[in-house]
Amino acid sequence: MSLSEELDALVDGAREDLVALCGRLVAAPSVNPPGDTRAVADVVAGYLREHGCEPDLLRVDPVMPNVVSRIEGTGPGPHLVLNVHMDTMDPGDESLWSVPVHEMTREDGRLYGLGMGNMKGAVAAMSLAYTLLARHADRWPGTITFTAVSDECVFGDNGAAHLLGALPELRGDGLICGEGPGWMRLAVAEKGVLWLELSATADGGHSSLAESGSGAVPRLARFVAAVDELNGWRTTLPAELADVRASGEDPSARLSANPGTVEGGSYVSQISTRAAAAVDFRLPPGIRMSDVEDQVSRIAARIPGADWSRIKGWDANWTGTRSPLVSALAGAFREVRGAEPEYTIRLPASDASRWRALGVPALCFGPQPVLAAGIDDYAEEQDVVDCAKIYARAALDFLTA
Repeated sequence: MSLSEELDALVDGAREDLVALCGRLVAAPSVNPPGDTRAVADVVAGYLREHGCEPDLLRVDPVMPNVVSRIEGTGPGPHLVLNVHMDTMDPGDESLWSVPVHEMTREDGRLYGLGMGNMKGAVAAMSLAYTLLARHADRWPGTITFTAVSDECVFGDNGAAHLLGALPELRGDGLICGEGPGWMRLAVAEKGVLWLELSATADGGHSSLAESGSGAVPRLARFVAAVDELNGWRTTLPAELADVRASGEDPSARLSANPGTVEGGSYVSQISTRAAAAVDFRLPPGIRMSDVEDQVSRIAARIPGADWSRIKGWDANWTGTRSPLVSALAGAFREVRGAEPEYTIRLPASDASRWRALGVPALCFGPQPVLAAGIDDYAEEQDVVDCAKIYARAALDFLTA
């Protein structure tokens, strides 16, 4: 029996232990904001210690620890980083939940509870995979570092960003992030983010003197309406993503533009002198921030008093589907699931982008069942089990290739 097959059998034998770990993670609230992950970090660190792996807790904010553990193999080799996050989104209106929010419910093949999809199911699966690999460290070369971080849900500075700044060696040679893109797909890319403030100004005056387009508010309305028309913009994906099959209905391959906030004017009977809106763009690979800003500039030039400024942003990022890291996880997927992996582009940002920005191959894969977590958050139990197998197999293949 190969080591990969042994690891599969060990994961199967640990199913109840894995489900119990999911339950302990769900029972440790970690909603962000405010982002207090101390209880979850205690669960993760305790599990690692229980299975012979020594964790370190590193933090900037005292309530946002990051769990880091490292194991060395038999000799020189690649350095693989395993990454999960411990914070969760807000549960929303808890009265709409049909199951307890902070108590795991095991029902009809699903594990329910806040964070199971995003991403405590992946935390449990990756923790198990890591400890099993540690138990067999005499049978593979290189290094594996496990990171369970805080402050990811708001893309803050207290989690992965802090670790990469404090521990440059955490860059590694490849990163597997447990952030699932939904439907057990393999995300080799993620959209860029661009936040712009659109503004409009006008001369003031009494409302009785208003004419069409004379105020800042109607000028902004025209500006926002024109920018809204950029929704659906598509382009050809880069050659490195040729294996990504993005259908016409797939939102991952099109630009989205969402005017999220708007403000303007000071009083109903006065012509508004200033109005502003903040717009969130999500950019697929092949459409750059500069492309969008050029379009916005052309629109602004047609509207009196219109202007814009960048709040923040970064371009789309990806790892080619022929990368050795992607090949390792794809091969593991085939062995465990008996099917070809489906490559996709993640819509929201993830910590994988931080490693890609440093030139490190990175991908996202995990048991989140749909695009985004919500009411009655859950993960399929078999998906959590399979993820543990796939993480372990992919790590082994990457390190021994």
